[in-house]
Amino acid sequence: MPHQVLIIIGDAAETLDTMYPYYRLQEAGFTPVVAAPEKRLYQMVMHEVKPGWTITKEWEGYTINADIAFKDINPEDYLGIMFSGGRAPEYIRYDTDLVRVTKHFFEHNKPIASVCHGVEIPAYADCVKGRKMATVPKCKFDLEVCGGTFIDKPCVVDGNLVSGRTFHDNGHYLGPWIKLLEEARAAATQTQTV
Repeated sequence: MPHQVLIIIGDAAETLDTMYPYYRLQEAGFTPVVAAPEKRLYQMVMHEVKPGWTITKEWEGYTINADIAFKDINPEDYLGIMFSGGRAPEYIRYDTDLVRVTKHFFEHNKPIASVCHGVEIPAYADCVKGRKMATVPKCKFDLEVCGGTFIDKPCVVDGNLVSGRTFHDNGHYLGPWIKLLEEARAAATQTQTV
């Protein structure tokens, strides 16, 4: 059975931040598991800074069903985790079960991906101290106030943590994260056959 990987979302998760990794995981033979505050249908959004605008404009995007609620996650069952962007991380970061799950992936050195506002979740969970990450520039403060270092690049790899700034970086940071997942899957498969 393909290994499972969590994608963390909520209402107002960014569509491309969520759907691109969802399908890339499938292409690589993993099972993406969408996790959210509750097991239900969620409304995603599309974000873009339009020419002449100084702030992000938001449109409704696709909807997506959550496969599991944060409270029901046993992190031992998952090979990796991905923190999607959009506005969802601003409120889901306070969920105590999401904090518990987030800490597990950092403490066990499992493959982690984060894009855009996704950084707000590991930052709140006290997992970014001493770590280098890319994020959207307006979240630089969230990262740095929690002890992380902001790097303005399309892909930043810091050990098991791979990050990008926005969905414009999908083609840069997701490949290295998938590679980490493939290495972890190979190691897990080898352990099972020994």
